[in-house]
Amino acid sequence: MANPPSLPSCCNDHDPDALSLEQARAQALTQVGPVQGRECLMLRLALGRVLADPVIAPGPVPAHDNAAMDGYALAGADLPRQGTADLEIIGTAWAGRPFLQSIRQGQCVRIMTGAMIPSGCDTVIMQEHVEVQGRRVHVTTGHRPGENIRPAGEDIRAGQNVLEAGTLITPARLGLLASLGRVEVSVYRRLRVALFSTGDELTALGRPLAAGGIYDSNRHTLFGMLARLGVELIDMGVVRDEPRHLREAFEEGARCADVLITTGGVSVGEADFVRELLGELGRISFWKVAIKPGRPMAFGHLGQTVFMGLPGNPVSAAVTFYQIVQPALRRMMGETDVSLPPSFPVRCLSDLKKRPGRMEFQRGVLSLEDDGEWVVRATGSQGSGVLSAMSEANCFIVLDLEQGPVAAGGLVKVQPFQGLI
Repeated sequence: MANPPSLPSCCNDHDPDALSLEQARAQALTQVGPVQGRECLMLRLALGRVLADPVIAPGPVPAHDNAAMDGYALAGADLPRQGTADLEIIGTAWAGRPFLQSIRQGQCVRIMTGAMIPSGCDTVIMQEHVEVQGRRVHVTTGHRPGENIRPAGEDIRAGQNVLEAGTLITPARLGLLASLGRVEVSVYRRLRVALFSTGDELTALGRPLAAGGIYDSNRHTLFGMLARLGVELIDMGVVRDEPRHLREAFEEGARCADVLITTGGVSVGEADFVRELLGELGRISFWKVAIKPGRPMAFGHLGQTVFMGLPGNPVSAAVTFYQIVQPALRRMMGETDVSLPPSFPVRCLSDLKKRPGRMEFQRGVLSLEDDGEWVVRATGSQGSGVLSAMSEANCFIVLDLEQGPVAAGGLVKVQPFQGLI
């Protein structure tokens, strides 16, 4: 009998069957879409949610021509071509308290920033550029008709498509919606995500560690990641490394959630049953990605439920979550723009070990030198189980697939956690 083909170890850097990160991310994104279902929320409750319908402006913003600064509103025809114009002040326009009379030739109105432009006026002269004597204003040459006017619709036109469906509602967009007078908006319903960890060695917090046991940190890390996204989380706890228990957990997760995420059990060990069960109960799209840490990652479906099986090592789980899982979840939440924050080159202060064959995400601390240069240094051990280095870091040092080692002083790409985490 022929010997079975050898399976690549997780320690090997080259695996011809592994997808590149770009391929894996693209496959995940093409196989998911926005959840079905939406709800109407009061405006403030919609922060962090995703618009399910486009927002059309019912009227212009601002709704009227208004003053860009404190000064005097007048007709541009009264501006002097030479010498000085002498104008009568007939009233004051305040923001929220407009001057409702029309001006005649030779008249002007004292006006405050944001106040509606009185009828007959088309120009505002800054108060610093006039001479006031009692109820008269002297205006010299050098001014143009239309100065210091913010026209109606300067920000938003009536009927304008202001925000597309699939837009994440940020604080600035919350204010934009309020400027339109929106009281409520239609958003996609919350994404339901079920989560469990696998492993007989995992110990619940509050219990003493048995011989060979470890505390279940992954589920708490993932809780934080998912909570930041605002999903509806279903925590299924720890499931034993036995096919019967895993099958029951898979079936339960598929019944109750849009997405099932697990950690552990997707490698090639004898007790790693997740990939095998996924192939039996659903379908696998891919299960190896050419990244380090994080190669063994399973992606597929259990019926209509999307399945994402993350590695058991804590840093591996975090890297695969941020690079592949999070964009896919955001797409399912309804977002159209799920791009990751940009990376940029900086000088590295550390020697970095790297062998060609996998893209690496080493943990680093990005800082600003006294001379204004951004630099990065590696944080401690880069082992996939060293969560303390991930906790200390504020960025990933991104080393490309075929890149080799980096000597201190060389340029590397960094991906800041701000905006990613």
